[in-house]
Amino acid sequence: MIDEFAAHGHFKLLAFYRRRFYRIVPPLILSILVVIPLTYLVNKDYITNLGRQVAAAAGFVTNYFEILTGGNYESKFIPHLFVHTWSLAVEMHFYLVWGLLVALFSSIISRMNYTATRKSRILRWVIGTLSLILAGESFLAMMSSSAGLTDFSAVYFSSLTHIFPFFIGAVLASLTGISSTTAAFERLMHHVNAKSVTCGLLLSFVALGWLGLHLQFAARITYTGGILAASLLAATAILLARMLHTVTPGVQEPRWATFIAAISYSMYLYHWPLFVIFSHLVSVSQAVALTLILSIPLSALSYYVLEPLIAGKHPRILKPDFNVSRLSYATAITGGILLLLAGHTIAHAPRLTGLERQLWVSDLYQSTDKMDTAKQVIMAAAAAAAKAAAKQHQKLAAMIPSGVSIIGDSVTLGARDYLSKHIANSTTDAEGERTMDLAYQVMMTAQKNKVLRQNVVICIGTNALDNTDQQLENLIRDLAPGHHLILMTPYDQRADPSWNSSKLAVFERTLPAKYNFITIADWQQLAAKHPEVFKGTDGVHFAGRLSGNIIYAQAINDGLNAARQTALKK
Repeated sequence: MIDEFAAHGHFKLLAFYRRRFYRIVPPLILSILVVIPLTYLVNKDYITNLGRQVAAAAGFVTNYFEILTGGNYESKFIPHLFVHTWSLAVEMHFYLVWGLLVALFSSIISRMNYTATRKSRILRWVIGTLSLILAGESFLAMMSSSAGLTDFSAVYFSSLTHIFPFFIGAVLASLTGISSTTAAFERLMHHVNAKSVTCGLLLSFVALGWLGLHLQFAARITYTGGILAASLLAATAILLARMLHTVTPGVQEPRWATFIAAISYSMYLYHWPLFVIFSHLVSVSQAVALTLILSIPLSALSYYVLEPLIAGKHPRILKPDFNVSRLSYATAITGGILLLLAGHTIAHAPRLTGLERQLWVSDLYQSTDKMDTAKQVIMAAAAAAAKAAAKQHQKLAAMIPSGVSIIGDSVTLGARDYLSKHIANSTTDAEGERTMDLAYQVMMTAQKNKVLRQNVVICIGTNALDNTDQQLENLIRDLAPGHHLILMTPYDQRADPSWNSSKLAVFERTLPAKYNFITIADWQQLAAKHPEVFKGTDGVHFAGRLSGNIIYAQAINDGLNAARQTALKK
């Protein structure tokens, strides 16, 4: 933009949009058409609502689609194939708005009665100042909006709160330039050399890598400074790379570096969906290798051949006398076939995953159970009135029903029909995304209504938050006398010891030594011995598999058998 204005005295908005369109849209559509046939290699769950995913990606609204559907890279269920295009959506929104603003100001400045050099300086100043203001507003919006949240998806994906890195880039562009540079940049170049610039560039890469390893999606510090720090480091790296180019005029860029830069956008488009597909067919390391093996040639084909053809240009990689008409014809035929296949796949894509269907059916059964529970509440209230003369402790003990009350999350909900038949004299209250504080509320309601059974099984933890240990202590404290408490350790195949669910399992195993009425149903340990149950799933749920239901019920029954050897809470 700045170079065009400096060279010609104007900025053509439509030409800018046309360049962005041919660089962004054809590779995106091509990647979608290539990826969809590969989904036949995996379970149909991976194309759930595929039409909406494709429409969001092609319409550059994936970021808001993910906000509405609650998706992210750490999804507990099947990840969306095109979730990574959220950042492309933010970039496109930036181009649309920024192009209009620059066109407006360049039109005004071009009419001023100043020299061309001064007009160019004014435009730089306007771009830099406006970019700095908008970047600050966007970052402040992210920082303030993140306060008090446990789910940061809306802040992370929104264009309003995550567009500031692009404006930081615009500030940098106004201070440096490409063909037309500033005096300040030229003065800076007199004080640096290739060695110092290279060292600075390497240090910025190391710092970015460190941030990438330590910033977490669910940590507020990521939104109050982490993303800003990463953006400033990235801008620093870009500046240093620009400086390195200037201080090494006689050094030609390595061909491999030029090649990587050329295919980087298409690599970005292919890497996530290919990895998601391959990671559920082979190990993670093999999936990474397959993703690279397939995405590099596809990206090269896209950049060097297909994109020029679509733009009506002769691919530079081909000889000038090469007959591209046949190649164009073959490309059109192949594209048509892929388009038809994509349409067929989208039309027959399921609207719910297998797990979601299982949870939906289980929820219907649970609603029936809740009606029965309501009946028990009424009967228990009548029984309570008849025993009002008894002592308080004896009354409470006498009113505790025998049997098992299971309180769980989505894993339990998926298995509840099997549990009702294989956990003797039990009731199950389970719900997706349930945390320990929500389980506490369910337990206290049942306890108040005199329907909480003698053996209380808590199957919570996959959705563990930072304060789950304290929430569990509250639950233990407020459980009335006369109960056994059985804690089911959470299992997540992806988790390492730093995850909250892993920490909760360790904490739960310490509680029987402190409380003689607590026993452990070690689902984490038992599930780890049966990886086949989680093959092709998210590593948490077993999608209604009978083998998963069997060992899940076994873990609970093991905990109940151990509870029979312990005292009731006094």
